[in-house]
This record gives sequence, C-alpha cells and structure tokens, in this order.
Amino acid sequence: MNRRTREYLKGRFGDYYRSASVSPPPQANEREWGHIPFTAGDGTTMVRHQSLLDIGEVSEFLARETPRHAYFSAARYDDPANKRMSDKGWRAADLVFDLDADHLPGVDPEATSYADMLAACKGELLDLLDLLEADFGFDDDDLRVVFSGGRGYHVHVRDEAVAGLDSTARREVVDYVRAVDLNYDGLIEKRPNERGTLQKTLRVEGGWGRRVHAELVTYAEELRAMDEEEALATLQELDGVGEKTARTIHGVLERNPEGVKAGNVELGPGASTLVRAIAERVTAEQTAPIDEPVTTDVRRLIRLPGSIHGGSGLVVRPLERGEVASFDPLTDAVPDRFRGRDILVDVHEPGPVDVGDDRDKAEEGIVSVPEYVGVFLMARGRAEKARE
Repeated sequence: MNRRTREYLKGRFGDYYRSASVSPPPQANEREWGHIPFTAGDGTTMVRHQSLLDIGEVSEFLARETPRHAYFSAARYDDPANKRMSDKGWRAADLVFDLDADHLPGVDPEATSYADMLAACKGELLDLLDLLEADFGFDDDDLRVVFSGGRGYHVHVRDEAVAGLDSTARREVVDYVRAVDLNYDGLIEKRPNERGTLQKTLRVEGGWGRRVHAELVTYAEELRAMDEEEALATLQELDGVGEKTARTIHGVLERNPEGVKAGNVELGPGASTLVRAIAERVTAEQTAPIDEPVTTDVRRLIRLPGSIHGGSGLVVRPLERGEVASFDPLTDAVPDRFRGRDILVDVHEPGPVDVGDDRDKAEEGIVSVPEYVGVFLMARGRAEKARE
C-alpha cells in the first residue's frame, strides 16, 4: 500500500482503539505480547518478546501504537519478555484451535467467495464445538470462541486440566478431533447379553463409538421406513455388501430394532463392513479440519480479541456461545467506527465486496464507497486511498 493509504488506515485504526474497550486475556502479565506495525513497503515486521511491563495498559498501548495486527501468547511464562524462548520459563498454555476457511476440504479459494468460505468455516466451527463440549466435557466457562477477523475462527480452551499438556499430548487431541488413524475395529467390543452370551457391541458410552452408534440407529430407522427392495439396494451401495449379506443385515435390523439401539452389532456376515461404512461417514461429517500446528505449538502467538485485523479491517470478535449460530462476520465484525460516511478509494482490483450490508461489486477506478468497504478493500490490497 502507498503512504496515503497506510497513513489513512493507521489513523482510523487509532480512532477505533481510542473509542474501543479491549480486554486483555487472563494472566495477561504472564504472556508474551507482539504486534505488526504499519510499515512502508510490502514487507511486515513482527515486534515480539514484550510483556505488559513493556507495553503498559493494553487499551492505551493499542491507541498509542495503532498496530496493523496485535497478538498475545497462548503460553504463560515466568519471564515473557525474555528474547530467548528457552529462557522464558514456560508454565502452561491455553489449548487453541484454529479453523481457516482457505484450508477447508472441498473449498477452492480461487472459486469460492469470501462469504461462502466463511459460512463453510462456521459449519466446521459448530462441529468442533460439539466435539469439545460433548466428547471432552468442556463448558462455556472453559471455551472462548473468537472470529479471527480474517478467514476463520479461533477457539481457546482455558481449563487448567489441559494447560500443562505438551506438544505430543496436544497432537493426540488433534488426532482425536480429526479422527486420524481411528481404530474402527476398536469401536466394537464383545459384551455378554441378557443370556450371558458374548456379542459384538458398539462402545456407546462416549467418543466416536457413541457418534457411530447414533448414526447407525438413524440409518437402521431409515432402512425400516423403506420397502424391502429399496432397503436392500441401499445396503448394497456399501462396498463389500452383496445381495445375500444385505438380506441378512436387513432381516436382523427388521427383527431386532431394540438390539441395535442397545449397540448390538451381531448382524451376521457383513456387519463389520456396515459398521465401518457408517463410521467413515460419521468421521467425514463430524470431524473438524483444525490447523494442527496451531494446537500443538505450546508457544503460539494468537490474535488479540477486540483488535482489528490489518488484512480486512474487521474486528477480531469474541463471541458468546449462544451468538455463534447467528453470527455473520461480514456484518457483525464491521467496526461501528467505520460506518456512517463514504470515502473515495482508487480500486485497482474490481469485483465482489463480501462485507457489510450492501454487498455490491467494486468498480475499477476512483469510486465513493461506505468507509468500511473502503477500509476492507485497502486492507486487502485491492484499492488505495484517493484524495477527497
């Protein structure tokens, strides 16, 4: 960006920070702080290895320095300002999850709009929250959901029970959330039935076994609602299930619906094929494509909630759990400070503008747009500030 654009954005970010109330994270004095200032040229400079003693009160620091990006460490240290990571004295770290719209399976960033990518990312966020709440037992007091201001969402887990986990243990959490190398056979165990006979039973008490069982019950109910010919054809769509095996499975599902609800998977030949197919469907639909390095890095810097993302002009918005489903980042994360007036920008990359209330196309050349649209275009490198 050129000097006029840089100075304009820096000035308006400063206006935002002078009127905003940005709350620091818990144990803020034990965390490392970092920021990227507005600098000339295309490169960026990260200023880090700072503590609260260096920067002072957070809101005053933001208003004074008006950074392009602001960060704090997920980790807590004895000496957060020490320049050597090995000498900081690591104490603990939040367990942080990052979902990035650019890296979602099935999403092509070149062919998908910014709005559609963020919508897909919120769907993955809801899956992640369900896993963290239902499978790990975290509650609203443990979880902090944050729109990153850019391409996705962060989830901070602040439960002291996981704060001391090292990178290896955090990788195990990642593997669970992403169902990496899930032992499908291990979802089934042999248990005695009411007659004392051992039978194959899904582990339904929790985890992926519970999820697979719920899907199997739903699948069985759907099959029972079909006529026999349709149900047999549906079963034969599964790899390894022929007509004879399909008839055996269908007969058991018809005769013993309560057994399936109890987790019984003694369905005859092909039962393991059915369970594995259901399990693969469940893991494909309910895993969350989190960014592994963010979760496993116990010294990660993460964006400061309440700050402005310098690549979009949107607020890094903390969200209450009940807000997540209805949250529209491209409207709800627009700073109020940037609403209410129009400005002139020189657009050199025309096209759709996926932000704000009126999501129109930006035409090439000097145009008048709502300020938040202009800030978005300038922050993303699609326009420069024009003379008023």
